[in-house]
Amino acid sequence: MNPVDIIVKKRDGHELSHDEINFFIQGLTHGAIPDYQVAAWAMAVYFRGMTDRETTDLTLAMAASGEQLDLHDALPPGAIIVDKHSSGGVGDKTTLAVGPIAAACGLPVGKMSGRGLSFTGGTIDKLESIPGWSPDLSEAQFRHQLREIGLVVAAQTADLAPADKTLYPLRDVTGTVPSLPLIASSIMSKKLAAGADAIVLDVKCGRGAFMENLEAALALSRLMVAIGRLSGRSTTALITQMEQPLGRAVGNAMETQEAIRTLQGGGPADFQALVEIVAGEMLRIAGAADDEHTARPQVRAAIESGAAFEKFRAFVAAQGGDVRTVDDPTLLPSAPVRLDVKAGVDGYVHAIDARAIGLTVVALGGGRQRKGEPIDMRVGVMVNAKVGDHVAAGDALCTVHAGDEQAANHVVDRLHAAYQLGHYPVAPLPILLDRVGAEDFEP
Repeated sequence: MNPVDIIVKKRDGHELSHDEINFFIQGLTHGAIPDYQVAAWAMAVYFRGMTDRETTDLTLAMAASGEQLDLHDALPPGAIIVDKHSSGGVGDKTTLAVGPIAAACGLPVGKMSGRGLSFTGGTIDKLESIPGWSPDLSEAQFRHQLREIGLVVAAQTADLAPADKTLYPLRDVTGTVPSLPLIASSIMSKKLAAGADAIVLDVKCGRGAFMENLEAALALSRLMVAIGRLSGRSTTALITQMEQPLGRAVGNAMETQEAIRTLQGGGPADFQALVEIVAGEMLRIAGAADDEHTARPQVRAAIESGAAFEKFRAFVAAQGGDVRTVDDPTLLPSAPVRLDVKAGVDGYVHAIDARAIGLTVVALGGGRQRKGEPIDMRVGVMVNAKVGDHVAAGDALCTVHAGDEQAANHVVDRLHAAYQLGHYPVAPLPILLDRVGAEDFEP
């Protein structure tokens, strides 16, 4: 086959065959196809799109470009491995709470996670705020912990879907990142390569997410569920609100502390609700519950009994973390300076720009502007007033946690601008906006 022929075929709007896609991804992975041809192909995909079948073939080819884990031999016969993926958001510490809950309910959760970039935080970064905790596990360690604890979160290895590691930087510099087939295949290839049998996708929608409107979030959700369906994986996409930060804490150690409180039933209402929704869907999709009505009591029982908290504690200890910080989260890293950002007038919170909050945390040192930058685990923003809340003049809208007074004062105006207040009441924002499952596709 000739790469040029494949580029031209897609450029002209034709459907690529299974063999053509495999040939191109293998050539990309092994350097046989140069960057300029890969970039041309990505641009053709961006403009012409792909069918569900093409996108599934692309996903499977990317998953097969490197190591593919089969973890079933580390588990009892018939065990279903469930994975959960979030498309990224501000204050999104969901994995830290959902994973222990699902594991406490008997579902093995083996997860490869990443670090934050731009205004979104990363699961690995949040967990690394726990002294001693490490995401670097060998495959043997991963299997052992999954078998013994039922919960493991590790950093993605270089051998997992290496085609995506080659393709993504080219997409980033050629303006093709927004292509839905390329987004969906990037996400799903890593999930399939990591050995998941069932996948729950938490697709964030709003100003604090990469999918800013419901139409875009639905399109991405539908495509990823179609890939899962055609790949033989049970898959559900939950489209959830990200107009304002999730929960109240935004910042690595602060979010970890909030997740621990949530495992004990004391989390913010919106975050507690989302955690229960996602964990319940994991139980349902794995066959551990018939529907959400039977799943929710299991989830709440895992929290109320302390089983979910104990699972998190065992998970942290297994990966080298200091469990004293789990037992007493105030021992987690904390910033030396705290500064309230106060309301200038009485009113109701009508809107909070989640992206502005996330970028503020980055500016404080709590996130990365470039890959590989060190981050300050201590800093962040505590959101005291959420949409629908009434505030009086002088009340704290949010609180800056900073490394020094200069850094704290520098972001006050930005945080003031992130809030919109009005004179009339508004309802709190809904958590779950929509849901896409395999049942939404025609047989």
